[in-house]
Amino acid sequence: MTREHKFDPSKFWVNPEKKLDLGKRPTKAGKELSDKDVAEDALAQDVSDLRQQQEILYANRTHSVLVILQGMDTSGKDGAIRHVMGGVNPQGCRVYSFGPPNETERNHHFLWRPGPCLPEKGMISIFNRSYYEEVLVVRVHPEFLEPQRIPGVDLQKPKTVEAVWKRRYKEITRFEKILSSNGTIVLKFFLHISYDEQRQRLLSRLREPDKNWKFNPNDLAERKHWPKYQYAVQEALIRTSTKETPWYVIPGDSKWYARAAVADIITSKLEDLKLEFPKIAKDESEKFGEYIAELEKD
Repeated sequence: MTREHKFDPSKFWVNPEKKLDLGKRPTKAGKELSDKDVAEDALAQDVSDLRQQQEILYANRTHSVLVILQGMDTSGKDGAIRHVMGGVNPQGCRVYSFGPPNETERNHHFLWRPGPCLPEKGMISIFNRSYYEEVLVVRVHPEFLEPQRIPGVDLQKPKTVEAVWKRRYKEITRFEKILSSNGTIVLKFFLHISYDEQRQRLLSRLREPDKNWKFNPNDLAERKHWPKYQYAVQEALIRTSTKETPWYVIPGDSKWYARAAVADIITSKLEDLKLEFPKIAKDESEKFGEYIAELEKD
């Protein structure tokens, strides 16, 4: 029997039939959890349940799970992966980070790149950033389209560039629909932090020696494009969120809240599958007594 969960996924879901104003979505922690200590207890429970659900998923091999994490720089994607998925069996889980594409990847359609990283039946794949960068970073920096050599795209003709984003939204939606129809549970999380929270986290990376290694000067350059990124994110989420392959906007200013919410939603979605450990055929299970006797004599 599954337990009652702390979070209602519909609270965070991006409904494609309703207007999305990312600026009005909260970045502060909600009231589901009173404080960090309570959140850590809830997270621990979800991680334990997730470990069991993953084992059942692996044993059944009828479904797979794709978790996509997106967010502005310093939004807590790495920490969410470490805290939420750190307790599952590594044999059944893979994490992939998507940095800038290499030359080979640029010479293919952008959805060619994630192919080898998609989860097999029984497996969980986690994308730390993803193919969505092609409608986020590339939209903010359309000059990145030039080395992709897409027919009909001229950076001097804005309409041809705008057509790229519209086409890619449709291609992503179709791609994820195919995954879903083949048994892959697609769960997409945008860790939503405020402009000021990002500033504080960047300052922390500069001031605290043990965090210096995390700082990248390019983060300051990209921060100047904040309004463009917010618009690109807003457009991508509303145009690619469906009931089958949902986007969830998770308040991220408090890392403990974001981690607990992500863990709770992933666990509840796995529980919704109502999977059980595979049953052994009767004629095979009847032989177990013989096998036991043989081993006891050994």
